[in-house]
Amino acid sequence: MSKKAVGVLAMAYGTPSSLDEVEEYYTHIRRGRKPSEDQLAELVERYKTIGGLSPLNEITRKQTEGLERILNDNGGDMTYRVYIGMKHAKPFIEDTVKQMVKDGIQEAVGFVYAPHYSAMSIGSYISAAKKGAEQHGGPEFSFVHQWHMQPQFLQAVTERLRYAFAQFPEEERDQVRLLFTAHSLPERILEMNDPYPEQLRETAAELAKRIEHSNWGVAWQSAGRTPEPWLGPDVLDVLRDLADQGTRSVVICPVGFVADHLEVLYDIDVECQVLAKEVGLKVVRTEMLNAAEDFLQALATVVRDHTKKD
Repeated sequence: MSKKAVGVLAMAYGTPSSLDEVEEYYTHIRRGRKPSEDQLAELVERYKTIGGLSPLNEITRKQTEGLERILNDNGGDMTYRVYIGMKHAKPFIEDTVKQMVKDGIQEAVGFVYAPHYSAMSIGSYISAAKKGAEQHGGPEFSFVHQWHMQPQFLQAVTERLRYAFAQFPEEERDQVRLLFTAHSLPERILEMNDPYPEQLRETAAELAKRIEHSNWGVAWQSAGRTPEPWLGPDVLDVLRDLADQGTRSVVICPVGFVADHLEVLYDIDVECQVLAKEVGLKVVRTEMLNAAEDFLQALATVVRDHTKKD
């Protein structure tokens, strides 16, 4: 008896594969509006600063391959085929959906490599997948909207928090300010009763509880450069305020992200560290989950549990 085939659409942000692709990528993010020469030069310089390219595409590939392996390891009555679909780079979500149809996938689960839901973030990925399914006649999708309180995910981050705190003398750890960060979004999501800010706080509170650390807060990072206000406080402003208040040690846990990429490797490892040196802070960042086995086991549980619900 053949196993039931289930497709899994693993969706990620995407990043340029070379510096030559940065303009096309930036234009796509800007919905077809080309960046100015100064804007393009600044983004290219950021990529050069972190080594020339973001490792995100390679990490996403390893995550997806590892997830497929784990999903098929248990010898159950289903076989899983995991596909990558990118929001702003090839393979685009709609094109991946087309490939799934060509491969005969009739039922599929879709999720995003980001734990917290917002209609402006996760919602846009889901919309792209639904558009692809409408265009290509399938597959029949169900979607994971959030997994920010998944126990194995929380445990994986907890282990990385403990490692980060171990870099401070034990007698000083209570004085270390712990900042949980995520990508900022336009403030108008608050008028929509969007769950994104509250979900971040839920994750942060649970993680702080797990490591028994009460000296913590939430900050936002990587806000877009648009005229409208974005969620704050920005992590750079928070670091300045902490230094003014006499804090000398900070752990940053970018729990809104799951992989090393520009918003982590530049916005935190470069911008935050430069500021930290200027104002006399020691800042330690938690390691990202990337394609670590404990994290992929968490995602496999998310997918399996969602499949069982259907």
